[in-house]
Amino acid sequence: MTIQAKMGHGHTGGVPTVLVINGPNLNLLGTREPEIYGHTTLEDINRELIALGTELAIRVESFQSNSEGALVDRIQQARGNIDLIIINPAAYTHTSIAIRDALSAIEVPVIEVHLSNVYRRESFRHHSTIADVVEARLMGFGAEGYLLALRAAARMIKARAEKREGK
Repeated sequence: MTIQAKMGHGHTGGVPTVLVINGPNLNLLGTREPEIYGHTTLEDINRELIALGTELAIRVESFQSNSEGALVDRIQQARGNIDLIIINPAAYTHTSIAIRDALSAIEVPVIEVHLSNVYRRESFRHHSTIADVVEARLMGFGAEGYLLALRAAARMIKARAEKREGK
């Protein structure tokens, strides 16, 4: 991990960076099962995250892929360059040991987000392979959950910086 990331400033010259990762089929938000996931598109969510990030003095990067390998690659690239990850692994939540292992390996705090309350859905969605390696989990708030997660991320980054400074 680089000194910058340890100091809570990612690779952006003093501005903390949060990486938002979205898994398979989330590129279809707004049109795929709107009764479950709502009408907000992933582009809308990313735009709102960037605006809130500006308000919170946090740089927001977004990444979406339907490929497990691409998600693992992006998680690994975050090591030393990102202050915190917000992730919605989507269907990979329930199956991907590779994503779990990548998140464990990079030593970056993680918040898990889901648009729907997975416990009000099919039983196979009740298990998360990453639940034990994340700092927090948010679910059931729809697109607002991403904004709540970014606000929590800002507080977590600030608390870590204050702890390092002895405050």
